[in-house]
Amino acid sequence: MRDPKMKFEGRILYLTEDEKLLRAQLYDGVDLPDGKDHKLIDNISTDELTPGWVCYYYDETLARYCLVGLRGGNVERDGIKNGGFSVIVSGVSKGCGSSRETAPFSELKSGIRLVIAKNIEKIYGQNCQNIGMLTSTDFTLIDRIKNGEEISIEEFTKGLDPIATEIVRHGGLFAYNKARLAGETAPPPVETAPRPMTLCEKIISNRAIADAKTGELGIPAVAPGDALFVRTDVRFSHEYVTPMASALFKMGLGEDAKVTDPASVFAFRDHLTFLDRIMPKKHVEMGLKEQAASLATVQESFAAAQGMRLYGEVERDGKTVGSEGICHNIVIEDLAEPGQLVIGTDSHTCMGGAIGCFAFGVGSTDMANSWFTKDVRVKVPESVRVNLRGQLNDGVCAKDVMLHLLSDEFFKSGDGIGKVLEFAGAGTMAMSLDERATLTNMAVEAGGFTGIVEADEVVINHIHKLRGTDKEHLRREVVAADEGATYCKTFDIDLSDVAPTVATPGDPRNGIVLSAFRQEHGEVACQIAYGGSCTGGKKADMDMYAEVVRKALDKGLTLKAKTYIQFGSQKIRDYAETMGYVQLFESAGVELIDPSCGACIKAGPGVSFTPEEVTVSAINRNFPGRSGPGQVYLASPYVVVASAYLGYVGGPDEL
Repeated sequence: MRDPKMKFEGRILYLTEDEKLLRAQLYDGVDLPDGKDHKLIDNISTDELTPGWVCYYYDETLARYCLVGLRGGNVERDGIKNGGFSVIVSGVSKGCGSSRETAPFSELKSGIRLVIAKNIEKIYGQNCQNIGMLTSTDFTLIDRIKNGEEISIEEFTKGLDPIATEIVRHGGLFAYNKARLAGETAPPPVETAPRPMTLCEKIISNRAIADAKTGELGIPAVAPGDALFVRTDVRFSHEYVTPMASALFKMGLGEDAKVTDPASVFAFRDHLTFLDRIMPKKHVEMGLKEQAASLATVQESFAAAQGMRLYGEVERDGKTVGSEGICHNIVIEDLAEPGQLVIGTDSHTCMGGAIGCFAFGVGSTDMANSWFTKDVRVKVPESVRVNLRGQLNDGVCAKDVMLHLLSDEFFKSGDGIGKVLEFAGAGTMAMSLDERATLTNMAVEAGGFTGIVEADEVVINHIHKLRGTDKEHLRREVVAADEGATYCKTFDIDLSDVAPTVATPGDPRNGIVLSAFRQEHGEVACQIAYGGSCTGGKKADMDMYAEVVRKALDKGLTLKAKTYIQFGSQKIRDYAETMGYVQLFESAGVELIDPSCGACIKAGPGVSFTPEEVTVSAINRNFPGRSGPGQVYLASPYVVVASAYLGYVGGPDEL
């Protein structure tokens, strides 16, 4: 157990927007007397804490590169580690974006013991708890720390559920689970009386571990704030995270530890498949090529030793051409079913909610524990109801709906952090499964816990067609929200009011209607157009790309930007072949890329190489540096290809 009271002896680092003040703290030993009164940086993503290339490491080396991706480029290697800091302070929405546990781990190993921010993103906050780093949104602690006051552990457990409180008290998830498995501690029983429940609440209550000894599942009801352990149906990780999780697994449980029920555990070689095509010479000289390659090797060995299914690379005509598919696309194609509970070591695990399952991202420690216990902790989240009605206009799609929704002040302010986005209404159910997947995939960009849509015959027919699963079995598994369920907020959106929308560089919540953007900024030239990733590499996305390409070719237009289209899985590539899209795209001069996360995480063709380059992209997030040093505008597949032909950020109506 931790000491009940603690002092923070090190320095306090304020991540201010004033670059001179930031550098003075880092390199001149300056301590700001009133740092919290300066404008603090908001929306610091985990990509900025540990950029993609830093994640090739999964040990204490991460400390050397903590925050080297922070906008402005002011944090140098060892800048945090050598600064003698123990507390780090920033503004709104600390830790948004990826679920990578390397981010808080790099802070912890740099000497940071406490993170203070106006609000803490859900996955990042949970990862901090799991590794024993403290977090707070109470800025009054700063003066108390500066005065040398001992701070009680209760200050860091305020508002936490009972399980999270005990994890913080024990100093991390492994220490807590050791005590839990030894019978020294146990989560209090959930005693919520039967009540109307939301879609995710019902799945949680169905999967709740009622008796840890017998493995009995299911309790009458849950409500927001209840804390419990839930049984997982699908657990997956990818090569960015599997090595770190496997090291934690062995460290916590011993070298001979075995994964429980490996048939429900999956590994993916899908993130760094094409990294060697774009790795900068500087990184090669740093030895990062070999370091990155080792991640796949470690994952392959661990998966083989544990009997886990590995979705690996694919050969065509004797050549390795890419991965079998991006994990999120494969989960929908091959693995998950309605009503199930899915966890993955990636924030976009929430895409699985499109088929009516409760799917969410976790960090390395949560995954390592779940490999043994087959369960994961959950604090029942509040749900936001998003009712979609009406019909989308031509040239408008689910991506525009999400960019429109994310631009609402509710999400921009951080009020959406940790909430479930439950999509419903006739407008939602009229969408194809691929379009629903765009909605749920981007729920995490709102800071959300996950996104979900009730499964219907569209989902049942999709799974039956791809896997041959019995339809009656699937219908029995479908979970629906109860009439009268409670939602913390409801959005009612008429789809006919949604216009083509782009998110300007820096954050997916920077949405602006394209026509207004054009009027305000004129012709913003773009050099790269990228269609792909889990969000923009689905079958429906291929239909949209093809529609615009055909329109442009009919008008005799040629591409004015370097254009890439990347498939989300081999099944999607096969679909594009069957539909004649592969030949169409290639004849137009588009570079086609086999499945991989690719440019979305700065690990494949389509990345920028200079700050001046502008990319119009169908990916899900545009945090600084995520897809290269250039400026990334998020847009629909229609706008991506139209911009490629226009040479500037614009829509297909301008062709």
